[in-house]
Amino acid sequence: MSSLAFMRATLGPVLRLMFRPQVEGAENVPGTGPVILAGNHLTFIDSLIMPVCCERPVFFIGKDEYVTGKGLKGRAMAWFFRGAGMIPVDRDGGRGGVAALMTGRRVLEEGKVFSIYPEGTRSPDGRLYRGRTGIARLTLMTGAPVVPFAVIGTDKIQPGGKGMPRPGKVTVRFGEPMEFSRYDGMDRDRYVLRAVTDSVMTEVMRLSGQEYVDMYATKAKAA
Repeated sequence: MSSLAFMRATLGPVLRLMFRPQVEGAENVPGTGPVILAGNHLTFIDSLIMPVCCERPVFFIGKDEYVTGKGLKGRAMAWFFRGAGMIPVDRDGGRGGVAALMTGRRVLEEGKVFSIYPEGTRSPDGRLYRGRTGIARLTLMTGAPVVPFAVIGTDKIQPGGKGMPRPGKVTVRFGEPMEFSRYDGMDRDRYVLRAVTDSVMTEVMRLSGQEYVDMYATKAKAA
């Protein structure tokens, strides 16, 4: 059994017991082939709860610092995060965005499920912020459909996105697959990239019920 399968088998029941996730639209995630899951990001545990609600293994990008720690604690953290489906990438450097994009492309070309938060970071106030166009580049480069999703309630069980989450009830809602084959060969057109990204974020907003802010979350945090 792979570490990812082991983590799903052991961590999954614990998360379901603690957070009693209500899953809506699970049938919208294709059973085979490459799939991009794109959704909102409220707290750290979004990346643990949403994959448990998906029948297929889900891979996502995470900070490489989660798997580079020293000693017993560092090795335990590396085992945990890799087993949860995280692929470590150095996102702080100038080429971090490119590395993340290429990693996602590789996962999709292997026919797997790749999860991404188009906002690029956690929402600072529970609202939904403008999406970055990496999601559009991925779907246009690979042809993989985009399944929008919304995680609802995690900001109540882990306020501020930090600290130990408390037991509570959450909802994970998957929307219908979105495909953008009409834009084949246009993955360098910034207007197309923005249009595709905005259409995905519109669906995420509809699923989550969040107020939308036409500003990048990183700018909102800096302000």
